[in-house]
Amino acid sequence: MTATTDLKKIVIEPVTRVEGHGKVTILLDEENEVQQARLHIVEFRGFERFIQGRPYWELPVLVQRLCGICPVSHHLAAAKAVDRLVGGEELTPTALKMRLLMHHGQFFQSHALHFFHLASPDLLFGFDADVAIRNVIGVAAKFPDLAVQGVMMRKFGQEVIKATAGKKIHGTGAVPGGINKNLSIAERDELLKEIDQMMEWGRGAVEIAKNYTVENLESLAPFGSFDSNHLAIVRSDGAYDIYDGGLRAIDAEGNSIFDHVDNQVYNDYIAEEVRPWSYMKFPFIKSIGPENGWYRVGPLARINSCDFIDTPEAEAERKAFAAVTDGKPCNVSMGYHWARMIELLHSIEKIQELLNDADLQGEDLVVKGERRNEAVGIIEAPRGTLFHHYRIDANDQVEMANLIVSTTSNNEPMNRAVRKVAADHISGVPEITEGLLNHVEVAIRAYDPCLSCATHAMGQMPLTIELFDCAGELVDRKSKG
Repeated sequence: MTATTDLKKIVIEPVTRVEGHGKVTILLDEENEVQQARLHIVEFRGFERFIQGRPYWELPVLVQRLCGICPVSHHLAAAKAVDRLVGGEELTPTALKMRLLMHHGQFFQSHALHFFHLASPDLLFGFDADVAIRNVIGVAAKFPDLAVQGVMMRKFGQEVIKATAGKKIHGTGAVPGGINKNLSIAERDELLKEIDQMMEWGRGAVEIAKNYTVENLESLAPFGSFDSNHLAIVRSDGAYDIYDGGLRAIDAEGNSIFDHVDNQVYNDYIAEEVRPWSYMKFPFIKSIGPENGWYRVGPLARINSCDFIDTPEAEAERKAFAAVTDGKPCNVSMGYHWARMIELLHSIEKIQELLNDADLQGEDLVVKGERRNEAVGIIEAPRGTLFHHYRIDANDQVEMANLIVSTTSNNEPMNRAVRKVAADHISGVPEITEGLLNHVEVAIRAYDPCLSCATHAMGQMPLTIELFDCAGELVDRKSKG
């Protein structure tokens, strides 16, 4: 590569319409060809350190403070680990189904938020559209029904969370070995009033994502795309599962790398690499190594990895999704949006099924058994597989914690997407345009990254983009915010 001093540098800071703070740097040579493009996570997360010394029973409530968008995922992953610490991993039917209802409420609201508020401006107006309208306000002005639909779907998911966790954000529902409340008949009936509308909107969301993907497949297929491994948990029979199951990894062709791996030995299969230019680690599959062992997680990986989905409408949509690639894994990055809406439909099907289950009114909420001093909880968060690993001392205080957050696993794929889009759309272009830079952000947003989960910091960052020539002279500058 040309020496860094001979390169022009473009900075996108912050990346917009994602949760948390990040920036992109792009280095161009004298011919404006991209020589390097990186996604930098500029926040620092210290949760693994500052929860040390805390009593284990605080973990499900404490660690969910990582995020206000997907706290349920951290709440339940920590709860699953703590269940094992107290020997209570075999939950009662009421406790298990209450957690499942909470989890699907989380998926439904999170996927609706991302698709309708964060991603839809790009899909509805185009990647190069005027930034003044390419936002949720623009969507509300031109597509008011869709904007209201997104708000109401998210509201419903949050009501499900409130009914199961006690609060819409940072609830306390999951406790060591179970749950601290059941679902009352009044709570159930209130949620059932809206279930038919949510089902209808869920079907419509899948149609929007499917039609957009299929109709634009020629241009979307190469956009930030590449072959990759995929990782997710699957049920013992190979079914799609977001709460429990064994780890499955497949390669870009669908061949098995490992399957049904016990969650408690995940670190025999997964390792993390550190690189100096990001606070976020780079996980990889040990048997392959860091160079080629990276993998994708999240909706695309889950739909690619499972054998089937156990709700009828989502399964029919999964088959339609798989048919586009003749049953092979889809490696199109923009396919995340379609896969995400299939998951949203599955979650509302599950919510409907669970709300009609009498076990939710049960009174047997907590179990305990043989104590342990180390345990792992793994769950599928909306953004991908989430690992919580804890060890406690003789005083029941945390002495070790390791969290591999979904966005962390997608770190290398997001960087590759940034490099691919930069090379395809920015190389050789003489002038910076906001629309061109948004192409890079579109590729990142496909993964629905949660940068605050993957790291942690406070503060705000303005957006300033500067282009320097080879002599170091400023030739172009744009600011926002």
